[in-house]
Amino acid sequence: MLRRFTNLCVSYVQRFMPDPYLFAVILTLLVVVLDFLFVKGATLGGVVRAWYDGVWGSKNIFTFALQMVLILVTGYTLAQAPVIKRFLERVASIPKNQVQAAITCFLVAGVASLLNWGLGLVVGAILAKEIAKKLRENLHFGYLVAAGYMGYIVWTCGFSSSIALANTDPKSSLNIIYQLTKQTVQFNDSIFQPYSWLPVLATFIIIPIALKLMAPTQSHVPPLEALEETATTTEVPVGGPGAARKRTFAEMLESAWILNLLLVAAGLAYFVMSGFTLNINSMIMLFTVFGLLLHWTPIRFIRAFTEAAKASGSLLLQYPLYGGIMALMAYAPAKGVDPLQVVISNALVKGATVTTLPFLNYIGSLIISLFVPSGGGHWGVQGPVTIQTAVQMGLTDPGYLGRLSMSVAFGEQVTNMIQPFWALPVLALAKLGVRDMMGFTVVAFLIGFVIFGIATFIPAL
Repeated sequence: MLRRFTNLCVSYVQRFMPDPYLFAVILTLLVVVLDFLFVKGATLGGVVRAWYDGVWGSKNIFTFALQMVLILVTGYTLAQAPVIKRFLERVASIPKNQVQAAITCFLVAGVASLLNWGLGLVVGAILAKEIAKKLRENLHFGYLVAAGYMGYIVWTCGFSSSIALANTDPKSSLNIIYQLTKQTVQFNDSIFQPYSWLPVLATFIIIPIALKLMAPTQSHVPPLEALEETATTTEVPVGGPGAARKRTFAEMLESAWILNLLLVAAGLAYFVMSGFTLNINSMIMLFTVFGLLLHWTPIRFIRAFTEAAKASGSLLLQYPLYGGIMALMAYAPAKGVDPLQVVISNALVKGATVTTLPFLNYIGSLIISLFVPSGGGHWGVQGPVTIQTAVQMGLTDPGYLGRLSMSVAFGEQVTNMIQPFWALPVLALAKLGVRDMMGFTVVAFLIGFVIFGIATFIPAL
C-alpha cells in the first residue's frame, strides 16, 4: 500500500512540480494575491515597493543569505576531506541491496544534519553516489538520493539550528526572545529537551521502516556525470603536470600546511576566548577551520571549497526572490495595519492555551515555510507574533519560550520535504531534476508531520 501511495506521489510530482525557480516565482505571485485579499489598504505601488525592498532594497537578506551559503559550502568542503571521504567509501561498501543503501544514506545524513545542516544536506547525496558506483544494478538512484535528503528532516534539532543558535546570542537580530523579554534561551532549554530529541529518535526508527516499504521495484540508472570523479576527489600533484621539476615559490606556498595550521589555531583560540559561543558565525568558522585541518594544504582546501561553491549557484539565484516573499509577507500599507504574516499567525493562535499554543505555531510554521523556506529567515517572520502572543498570555519562562521557538523550527524542517528550495544543492550534486526525487519525500513529510506534531505537546523539563 505504501509503495502504491509513493508511486502515486512520484507520478503527480513528475506531472505538476515546476523547476524550483519557477516555484519561487509562483509563490511570489500567490503572496501578492493574498496581500490584496487580507491586508487592508494594500496598493499595487506599495506591493511593488515592498517586493523591491526585499529583493534588492533596504530589507534584503544578503547578509543572512551569505551566512547560509557559507554553512552549506563549508559543510560540503568538510565532507570532501580525504579522511571523511574514505570513511564514506567504507560506509558505502556496507549495504548489499537497495533498501539497505537507502536506510544507510538516511541515517548517515540524519546524524550529520544534527552536527551541521550543511554537512547533513550534502553528505547523503555524496554517499548515494558512492553506493551507486558499487550497486549499479537494480537500483533506483532518485529513491536513494531522496533517502539521503530525508535525513535533513531533523536539522533544526541539531547544533547548527538557526533558531536555537539565535536564541543563545543577545546580539543576534534574529533573537526575537531577547528583543521582547530580555532573556536568552540556551541549548538546555531547546535542542537538549525531550521534545527535541525524542522525535529525532522516533524519526530514526520509523522512516527506515517506511523506506523499506516504499522501495521502488523499477530501476533508475544514475546519470554518468553524477559518478564522475572531480578534481577534489582525486589526488592531483600540487605542482600539476610538472610536479617533478623544482617547485616555484608560489607552488611551495600552495602546499605550505603551516599556513592552514595558523588559521586553525587562530580560529580555535577565538572560540575558546569567546566562551565556546555557538551561533551562526561561529559554526561557519568551526567548519572552515576543521576543513582547513583535514584538507591539510591550502591548495587542496581551495580546490574543495571551489568545487563546493558550485552547488550554491541555484541558492544565490533564488534567495533574493525569497527575500522579496518575506518582505511581501511583512508588507503593511499603514501603521496599525496587520501584515499577512501577522494575519496568518493571529488566525492560528486565536483562542490558544498554554497546551495548544506550541502545536498551533507548528501548523503556522508548516504554512509559512512554504513561502519562507529558511530557519532563521522564517523565525524573523513568525517569531515576533509567536513570542508576543506568549508574553500577552504571561508565558515568559525561558523553558516555555524555547519550546515555542522549537515548535516553529519543527515546522520548517518538516516542510522542507515538500518545498524544493533546500533540495537544490542535493540535486546539483546528484545531477538530478526535482521531479526525480521529490515524490519520495512526500512520505517523509507525512511521517514528520505526525511525529513532530505530537512532540509539540511534550512539556519542557
